[in-house]
Amino acid sequence: MQITQAKFSTSSPSVEKCPGGVPRHEYAFIGRSNVGKSSLINMLTGQKALAMTSSKPGKTMLINYFLINDSWWIVDLPGYGYAARSKADRLRLEQMIKGYILGRKEMTNLFVLIDSRHKPQKIDLEFMDWLGENGIPFSIVFTKLDKLTSGAAKKLTADYLAALLERWEELPPVFRTSSEDKRGRDAILDYIEEMNQLPLDAE
Repeated sequence: MQITQAKFSTSSPSVEKCPGGVPRHEYAFIGRSNVGKSSLINMLTGQKALAMTSSKPGKTMLINYFLINDSWWIVDLPGYGYAARSKADRLRLEQMIKGYILGRKEMTNLFVLIDSRHKPQKIDLEFMDWLGENGIPFSIVFTKLDKLTSGAAKKLTADYLAALLERWEELPPVFRTSSEDKRGRDAILDYIEEMNQLPLDAE
């Protein structure tokens, strides 16, 4: 797939305020802080500063929409974990995230970003378990592979997936990426292109 156009469209404070009109496939991206989400979105779209729109004050606490090729959406969700935020903010963000994930029928897939340099973190495992329990279609995206040697990258990601198989019967789609060398870009865009061919079951 070639991305010829990508532009910021809107920020929504809740699933009820998300774009209406003609339903389009939505691909949401989420992960813990500093996992490289903005960099990945910029790498996928080929625009160095596209996702910076969502890093202005307050934007990171909203659901951010980017229209791609005038036909489908990239959705930048607030991160989970957010330990530095107040209890009230954490609760509001959790409700926003879960409201979108559970209630947005247009969401075709949720890309869950994992820093490839770290061993499995409890918060990531519990979040993915919750997705599985609720039947949410998601994929795992390992980020920052350029920070590791080839051997270390293979071992760490393989160990991570082995740990998941101790909890799950099968794995979701897995992508290995680097925003620096564009590793994984074609694989993710090809996957999105494939999903775009499916009927959109949205009311």
